[in-house]
Amino acid sequence: MASQTPQAAAQAAAQAFDYAPAPESRSVVDIAPSYGLFIDGEFSDAADGKVFKTVSPATEEVLSEVAQAGADDVERAVKAARKAFEMWSALPGAERAKYLFRIARIIQERSRELAVLETLDNGKPIKETRDADLPLVAAHFFYYAGWADKLDHAGYGAAPRPLGVAGQVIPWNFPLLMLAWKIAPALATGNTVVLKPAETTPLSALFFADICRQAGLPKGVVNILTGYGDSGAALVAHPDVNKVAFTGSTAVGKQIARTVAGTDKKLTLELGGKGANIVFDDAPIDQAVEGIVSGIFFNQGQVCCAGSRLLVQESIQDELLDSLKRRLSTLRLGDPLDKNTDIGAINSAEQLARITALTETGEAEGAERWSAPCELPSAGYWFAPTLFTNVTQAHTIARDEIFGPVLSVLSFRTPDEAVAKANNSQYGLSAGIWTEKGSRILSVASKLRAGIVWANTFNKFDPTSPFGGYKESGFGREGGRHGLEAYLAPSSPKGERK
Repeated sequence: MASQTPQAAAQAAAQAFDYAPAPESRSVVDIAPSYGLFIDGEFSDAADGKVFKTVSPATEEVLSEVAQAGADDVERAVKAARKAFEMWSALPGAERAKYLFRIARIIQERSRELAVLETLDNGKPIKETRDADLPLVAAHFFYYAGWADKLDHAGYGAAPRPLGVAGQVIPWNFPLLMLAWKIAPALATGNTVVLKPAETTPLSALFFADICRQAGLPKGVVNILTGYGDSGAALVAHPDVNKVAFTGSTAVGKQIARTVAGTDKKLTLELGGKGANIVFDDAPIDQAVEGIVSGIFFNQGQVCCAGSRLLVQESIQDELLDSLKRRLSTLRLGDPLDKNTDIGAINSAEQLARITALTETGEAEGAERWSAPCELPSAGYWFAPTLFTNVTQAHTIARDEIFGPVLSVLSFRTPDEAVAKANNSQYGLSAGIWTEKGSRILSVASKLRAGIVWANTFNKFDPTSPFGGYKESGFGREGGRHGLEAYLAPSSPKGERK
C-alpha cells in the first residue's frame, strides 16, 4: 500500500479528532445600538452629529453606531484632559495607584464580557482574547499601579514630573491591550489622556470608558475619541498635547513624526515589522513548528512583531516544512466565538484586499504558494493559512509587511548567513532563535538588529519587559520600567514646556 502524503495524513488525523462546536455565549455582553464620545467623564454626541458603523469581521453584521469625532471634539477632549491634569498630577502616587488597581480588578471581573466583545469587533478567536489579551490587559494596570509611588526610584532622576496631556492613537489588532500599554503608564506617572482607537474596533475602548467611571476615576483623566484618521491627525497636531504615542503602520508613523517635528512634544512610535524566525539544524522540530505557528498565525498574522520570515537551516528544510504543513492542515478556521477555533477573521475588507494583493504578487514573482486545506465561510473576511517557498530576499513578500496569515520561507547554511538575512530588512522589531545551544542563542541574538529576540519561543509578552523596535519599526519602548520614561520630564515644571 502506498504511503499517505503529509496532507492526507493530516486530514485523516483531523477527521479522527473532530470537535463539536463550542461557542461562547454572546449574551454575556450587552452592545448598545449607539455610542457617543467619552469626554470629561460623560458620553456625548459628536459636535457635528456625525456617526459611523462598526461591523463584525466574521459576519459583516453591524454591531453598533459610533460617534465620529471632529476637530471641535478634539478641542473639547484636550481641554478636559488639561483641566484634569492639575488635580491628577498633584495626587500622591499611592493615591493614583489605587485607581489603577481598581481598574485592573474590574477588568478581571469583566474579562469574559470584554473577551467576547473584542472577538466580535476584531474577529480574533475567543481563546486568544480570553487567554492572552485580557490577562495581559489587567497585568499591565496592576504592574504600573505598583510603579505609581516609586517613580523616584525608576532611574529617571529624583522627583520626575509628568508631561501633561498625552495624545494616544492605537491600532485595531489588539485594541484593548494597546490601550492598556498606553494608558496604564501615562496615568501612573500623573499624565492625563486623550485616546483614539481604530475606527474598525472602537467598542472595547468605549467599554473601558465605562470601567473608568465604574472605578470612580476623576472626570477628564481619560477621554476616548472614536473616529477616522482625521480625528487622530487633529489630536496629534493639537498644540496643547505634550506627548504623542502611536502604534500602527510605518507610513502613518512617518507622517506623525513630520507633524511633531519642530515642536517640543515627546513622541514614541511602535510601527511595522517583518520578524525573522530562525531555526537551526539542532532545534527540536516539533517545538519549533509550534513556535512558527504561534509566530505567524496568532491573531491571523495581524501582529507587528509576527515571525513572518522563516529562516530555516538548509539541512532540515524539507523535514521541517513537511511537519509544518501537517500542522497547518489541523488548524481550525471559522467562527471566532467557537472555543475550538484557531484562525479567525481578517479585521476588515480593506486588510483582506491588501493580503490578497501581496500574495498574488508573491506568486507572480515566482514564489511557490501552499495554503492549508480549509473551507472559508461565505460571509465575512477570511484568508487561509498560507506559506511561500522558493522565496528570495528580492521578493516583495520577503520585504513588505503583509500583516496577515502568510509565511515566507527562506533557507540558510551558516549562522552568519542567517544573521545577514535576518538583518536585511528595513524593519527591526522582533526575531526568534531555535536551537539547543545556549552559546549560539547568545551569539546570534547579540548580532540581530531587533528590539526583542525570543529564544525557543515566540510571541511571549510580559508587562515587566520593554517592547519596541529599530529602524522603520519605530523608537521608544513600551512596557517595563523603560515604559515610564516616555511619560516623564525629569527637569520640567509640571505640564509646562521647556
